[in-house]
Amino acid sequence: MEAQSGEESAAKTPIPPTAALPTTQPTTAPFTGVMEPSEAKAKAVPNMNANDDELGPLRKISARGRLPLKGRSDSIVPTEGHEGILIAPKLYKGQTVAVYTSGGDASGMNSAVRSVVRMGLYLGCRVYFIYEGYQGMVDGGEYIKEAEWDSVSDIIQRGGTIIGSARCKDFHERAGRLRAAENLIKKQITNLVCIGGDGSLTGANLFRQEWPSLVQELFESGRITENETELCRNIQIVGLVGSIDNDFCGTDMTIGTDTALQRIIDAIDSVVSTAHSHQRTFVIEVMGRHCGYLALVAALASEAHFCFIPEWPVPVDWPTVLCHKLQVMRNEGSRLNIIIVAEGALDRNGKAITANQVQNVIKQQLHYDTRVTVLGHVQRGGSPSAFDRLLGCRMGAEAVLALMEMTPDSEPCVVSIDGNAIMRVPLMQCVHRTQAVQKAMETHDWDTAVKLRGRSFQRNLETYRLLAKLEPKSDIPSNEPSYNVAVINVGAPAGGMNAVVRSFVRMGIHRGCKVYGVKNSFEGLANGDLKEMSWKDVNGWVMHGGSFLGTKKQLPENNMSQVAATLEKFRIHGLLIVGGFEAYHSCLMLSRARNQYPSLRIPFCIIPCTISNNVPGTSISLGSDTAVNEICAMIDKIKQSATGTKKRVFIVETMGGYCGYLATLSALASGADNAYIFEEKFDVSDIIEDVKVISRKMRTGVQRYLIVRCELANKNYTTQFVNQLFSEEGRGQFSTRINVLGHAQQGGNPTPFDRNMGTKLAANALEFILTQAKKYIDPASGVNNAITADSATLLGLQDRRMIFIPVEELVQGTDFEHRLPKDQWWMRLRPLLRILSKHDSTYETEAFAISDVENEFN
Repeated sequence: MEAQSGEESAAKTPIPPTAALPTTQPTTAPFTGVMEPSEAKAKAVPNMNANDDELGPLRKISARGRLPLKGRSDSIVPTEGHEGILIAPKLYKGQTVAVYTSGGDASGMNSAVRSVVRMGLYLGCRVYFIYEGYQGMVDGGEYIKEAEWDSVSDIIQRGGTIIGSARCKDFHERAGRLRAAENLIKKQITNLVCIGGDGSLTGANLFRQEWPSLVQELFESGRITENETELCRNIQIVGLVGSIDNDFCGTDMTIGTDTALQRIIDAIDSVVSTAHSHQRTFVIEVMGRHCGYLALVAALASEAHFCFIPEWPVPVDWPTVLCHKLQVMRNEGSRLNIIIVAEGALDRNGKAITANQVQNVIKQQLHYDTRVTVLGHVQRGGSPSAFDRLLGCRMGAEAVLALMEMTPDSEPCVVSIDGNAIMRVPLMQCVHRTQAVQKAMETHDWDTAVKLRGRSFQRNLETYRLLAKLEPKSDIPSNEPSYNVAVINVGAPAGGMNAVVRSFVRMGIHRGCKVYGVKNSFEGLANGDLKEMSWKDVNGWVMHGGSFLGTKKQLPENNMSQVAATLEKFRIHGLLIVGGFEAYHSCLMLSRARNQYPSLRIPFCIIPCTISNNVPGTSISLGSDTAVNEICAMIDKIKQSATGTKKRVFIVETMGGYCGYLATLSALASGADNAYIFEEKFDVSDIIEDVKVISRKMRTGVQRYLIVRCELANKNYTTQFVNQLFSEEGRGQFSTRINVLGHAQQGGNPTPFDRNMGTKLAANALEFILTQAKKYIDPASGVNNAITADSATLLGLQDRRMIFIPVEELVQGTDFEHRLPKDQWWMRLRPLLRILSKHDSTYETEAFAISDVENEFN
């Protein structure tokens, strides 16, 4: 999750998200786009005056566009957080922190609350819950209670917010804020973590601005003492954005967005099957009164045929445009149509468009069996996705650190995710920019509204409109050369592979290419098992896991001559390789064999796609977000199975080879107590230390303990060995069970993060290959001359950018023996995992001295 994606960051990873993540295109201009956990941001701005079927040129990018990150593209300058720094316990003993949730609930809030509480307690703070948001702050009394470590046990997988959220009219008035201030002062609370949307954060900022006068008024009226006045002269506020709409500027993803997208996509996937059975059209209404992010990304992830959003209204004659598209689809043999409508959808005149209106238009003009499905609050509920759990954990911990470092002159900040990094951004700058989007829409300034949403939103819009085209229309002049390109899947299957192929095929056809799909990896390529793909061949592929082309763990070294012969026979001018470490290694072999085989002198591009996330050059690989979600879902069930039973320890084994990415992120996202991985060496003494921690926790009432172990963490300390050691050392105190998750981690439908990331990565890869082909290939003469390092690249996600890196440059940073990158960003999450699982004794010995930590912060 790259992030997720990073874009699709990572984001979605957190991804990091990543996360969330990708999108952009090639030429010689350096690429400085940014990415979200679910897609990367790109430079290009769509032609705002074009009709629904017209698109401006896709932005082109360079393989060498690796420029230093100088700040956000939206002028909001972030400050880097302290994630990954080892912090001494009890560093801020005596401080007091309170956390509250306000406004609409969002899945992942509980994860953030848990993280705030446990990081606060770890640092020596007293931590309070404020129940029912601002209303609880105003009412005080039983609504403000001190939190303990166990207060937040077993909540990370729960949706909503355990401390409640409510709208509060009293807080809009100074009298209400005065009562709130009094209640906080009585508890000596001077640090607040506000989890909510822009309205809640704006209220928090007003509260802070008024605080000195509120304190003075309380003192003069005799409601607080002089000592209380001195102790509480200032209040500090840090915000975490909890909103399913992803409508807050300054952060790539808000808490709850990824989960809402998963709810929407799950519903659409279910609707597709019944729509296909009955040849129906479904109009699906999703949330998004003022922001079309959910509708737009859901349309990309579900192959929807039409989408209505508020930021980019349809033409006034939209009924004619819509019906024409649907009719052509049916005439070509399609049995269903999916239309997504954001609840705030508008036409170009600012007139509202409802799902029922769309249904009536289709019924009256086309007489199709059309149904409306309003998803409603289903989108808010349910267990949070792995990305939202991770986002809440990371943001909550950083919020506490930010509060502890603030001075009376510090401005309130929001903790955000920027690519895969946790950052701090000025609260009111973000609020003002967010409000500017709404003002632009109110004045029908649609161009500005789309631009203010950011590059990722613009690229999502552009990509959706391109891929939703009914008929492939080449955008190249007739005198331009036409190229033959191929796509191959290599290695183990992973979620998003099919999305890559679909996007690559349709983008290729749109650009006038002949696109071949290679069956069964290099074995199929060596045997000439290629199929020319048509536009219709890839209908419906994006929603499915696995690989429809077929994929195997193979390298081309033993079949190089046959592979070269096939490429020559089909006159292939560019090859996209989709897969994990095998894909990367294969690309190296192919590029190094160019001197011997002229047909290999073509552009190669790799899209990393493996659940292990062990490919160098990228922070997140396709499929890893889906895998982490599958693991978390299984761990949730394992934990639930122990409810009401005697004290039990679970050891869960994950895939990943030597890479501990899956074990670490799934442990953090599921609330596990530890994760054993190859990258962080451990021995018998560490395992015995875990036994002591288990015993200590279970004496305090904990009923279960969970350890996640990477399958190749240690060749001697196997899962069975750890189980036997725990069983022996814990005899009479607890029982132990093993759960090997196996290939279930590779299955399941891809998450929205992986679907969108795959779609955009493929579009970028196609443009890059064509740019390289124009430079090095002469289709007329058949001469191939792609022999330079930049013609064999890996399309990776790093920081907030998507870049093409020559595979030869990645060799020095690769551990080929263990199939690992030598530098892995997610290792900085390891300290947080241990803090949130209460490994006090370990941290006391491993942490820096307090003076060292303070110097690190200064």
